[in-house]
Amino acid sequence: MTPGSRPSARPGPARRRAPQRLLVPAAAVLALVTGCASGADAGGQASPASAPATSARPAPAEGPPTPAGRPVTNPAGTLLVADFGADTVTFVDPAKGAIASVRVGTAPYGLAFGADGRAWVATAEGVAVVDTRTRERIALVPYATDSGPVATGEYRGGGMGIALSPDGARAYVGVNVPGGNGTLEIVDTRDLTVTGTVPVGRRPFDVDVSRDGAEVYVTNHDSFDVTVVPAAAAGGEGGTRRIEVAPYGTEGGLGSWLKPHYAVVRPSDGRLLLPFEGERLAEVDPRTGRTEIRAMTADTHQHGAAVTPDGTLLVVGTGPVDPASDQGASLTVRRPDGTERIIPLDGPHENVAVSKDGRTAYVTGGFTRDGSWDGLTVVDLASGGTRRVAAGERPLGVVVL
Repeated sequence: MTPGSRPSARPGPARRRAPQRLLVPAAAVLALVTGCASGADAGGQASPASAPATSARPAPAEGPPTPAGRPVTNPAGTLLVADFGADTVTFVDPAKGAIASVRVGTAPYGLAFGADGRAWVATAEGVAVVDTRTRERIALVPYATDSGPVATGEYRGGGMGIALSPDGARAYVGVNVPGGNGTLEIVDTRDLTVTGTVPVGRRPFDVDVSRDGAEVYVTNHDSFDVTVVPAAAAGGEGGTRRIEVAPYGTEGGLGSWLKPHYAVVRPSDGRLLLPFEGERLAEVDPRTGRTEIRAMTADTHQHGAAVTPDGTLLVVGTGPVDPASDQGASLTVRRPDGTERIIPLDGPHENVAVSKDGRTAYVTGGFTRDGSWDGLTVVDLASGGTRRVAAGERPLGVVVL
């Protein structure tokens, strides 16, 4: 599993099968102060909890000026993957495999891609900005949050989930602070500075933005919750809301397997969809904080998710928690009517992106526990056929250029 999913001793409590429908009220806003998972990296010492939201502007990003590089023609449908096992991102031709890599910073995790051709990469050191047209890193924006020494591995500090505002003016990155709560940092994409920090929960795996850009949703793995951040909070206005998302409960705490990982925003109604264990899909209304639980059928530990414009949900099954009773790795294709098709995958995978025509899924193999591999699986969504392609070093995040 990805960072924090695997307990250091034994798995969490046995799972219970999902009811068809369950209503859960929003939890009260809560500040979590307990420690990080017991398997934390030796290099990642605990840091103090994040400071209150601020609009102060830290020093500008360090790094080389925008180069006058020669444009490169990327093949149609080129992918960009974050090499969590290295300090690079890799350009991948899905027909041929890896074609080029660019150094960005230690242990890159999440990616976001803008209409201007720039990619934003959450690394342990800062947010790297990559011009995909010249295949060069043009800046590294340091974090305002003290996340401890730069490190690698599952529990490293620094950036995790990342997303862009609809107008591309801001990048939102979840910063993990080993031993404490994380922060959401807001980056001005023109000035390349951090313009605000907002306290969130523990280990912000994923960041999503509402379609109108009014709210940011941070999925916090180790605190079983989503932090709803009004976009105005970046300037010190408005308050955040915490929604607990724990369809199995919170028993087991930091050692539990049954935590939220990734979310998507459903196009039809703006609800957040969070898959759990191939058994339960949490549909969260961020306006009311109410959660409805739907049944899923893959019966496997689930991580990465993507959604198509018509509302089809794709979910990566990483493999079994208990090999004696759970199913293997898979890709769930869930139609808007709730019907599911399960496509088996060969070995652990982590995240997923979909081609612009909606016909092909790209599933990264950069699982952070034992079993990861240096490539991705290309899935034909019509036939269910799969093939493997070489793609960087332990790739996690993936975007289609």
